Amino acid sequence: MVRAAGGVVARRGACGQAEVLLIYRTRGRDDWSFPKGKVKAGETDERCALREVREETSLSCELGIELPSVSYRDRRGRRKIVRYWMMRVIDGEAAPRREVQAVRWVDVRSALMLLTYSHDRELLAMTASPAMAAASDT
Repeated sequence: MVRAAGGVVARRGACGQAEVLLIYRTRGRDDWSFPKGKVKAGETDERCALREVREETSLSCELGIELPSVSYRDRRGRRKIVRYWMMRVIDGEAAPRREVQAVRWVDVRSALMLLTYSHDRELLAMTASPAMAAASDT
C-alpha cells in the first residue's frame, strides 16, 4: 500500500466565488489533479501534505479541516490511499515546480470539469461547502 497526502487549496477569487488550485502534469500522466505526494519515512501525513503542496505549487499553506481520504490503484497496480486537507495560502504566489508543468486557480464548477480523475471530482463535490468556507477566510 502507498500512503500519500495532499491539499485542496482554496481562496476567494476576484469575482467573489470560491476557487481551488489544480496542478497539471505531463510526464507520463497528462492529468489535472490536486497537489499531493508520497509520505516519506518518519513523516506525518500532515507534514507531507504541506510539503507536497509547497514543492508542487510554491505556496506555503496552513491546514484546515481534514477531508475524506481517497483510495485507488496507482499506475503500478498498488493500492494508494491519499489523505487530504483543506488548505489556505499563508505565503507565496502559485507557480509550477518539480514535476508540475502548470497550476491554475479555477472556480469549483470549472474544476469539476477539468479534473482528470473521478476520485478527485468526487472529493471536490463532497467538499464544495468546505471549499467555500475556506475561501471566505482568505
